[in-house]
Amino acid sequence: MSEMFRNIKAIRVGKETFERDEKIVNDEEIEINVNGLAFGRFSVSPNFLREFAVGYLAGQGLIDSIDNLKKIDVDQNTINIEIDLQDFDIRREMVMSSDCFGGWRGKIEFVDEVVSDYAISKDQILGAFKKLKEESRVWKETGGTHIAALVTEEDFITIEDVSRHVAIDKVVGSGLLKGVDFSRSFIVSSGRMPSDMVMKVARMGIPILTSKAAPTASGLMAAEESGLTIVGFVRGGRFNIYTHPQRILF
Repeated sequence: MSEMFRNIKAIRVGKETFERDEKIVNDEEIEINVNGLAFGRFSVSPNFLREFAVGYLAGQGLIDSIDNLKKIDVDQNTINIEIDLQDFDIRREMVMSSDCFGGWRGKIEFVDEVVSDYAISKDQILGAFKKLKEESRVWKETGGTHIAALVTEEDFITIEDVSRHVAIDKVVGSGLLKGVDFSRSFIVSSGRMPSDMVMKVARMGIPILTSKAAPTASGLMAAEESGLTIVGFVRGGRFNIYTHPQRILF
């Protein structure tokens, strides 16, 4: 597996101009094959690839649980997966044809509504973002990644990636592999919240998605319809609650 960083030579321009060693984020192309079929190519940070594959498949509705996975093998930058699902071909066609806003809106009917009485406080939200910043490593050194965390009563699973979507996939996949109760958890993210991100979180039954950014219009509508609470623009000790505010306690 490759490293998250790549060392390069850069010229520092300021009061003095000189050559120095710097770090940049390493992004690589990986391929996912499912049941012998080429499913897609993705530009990701080259770590936690197993977690990414599991989280991506679950978030897209291609698997219902870890029990559907017969085999997963990471070979350099290729991930080969075998799935035990009779309707895999039907699900695959749904995902492959739903790459636009209209497609994602249409997929809402296939997602169970998020039903959870789980609630968190204002202090938990602000504390989670403080910890997210403290645990970031690549972002602090380069600014070249997004970072996400899956927060439970027992754990704070943090992963960085060049893609905001993949960062979410990776923490979801890690949670699945650890057997996390998603209905009693929430996600903290540095990235904006469009409809496709909202839908993958809702599909997992995670009741609350929080971010440093605001949602897009499509993300707002998807959250309203799926029952997901989204909290955004978390900064300076404040934030906005955009949907289903009953899960945020003051």
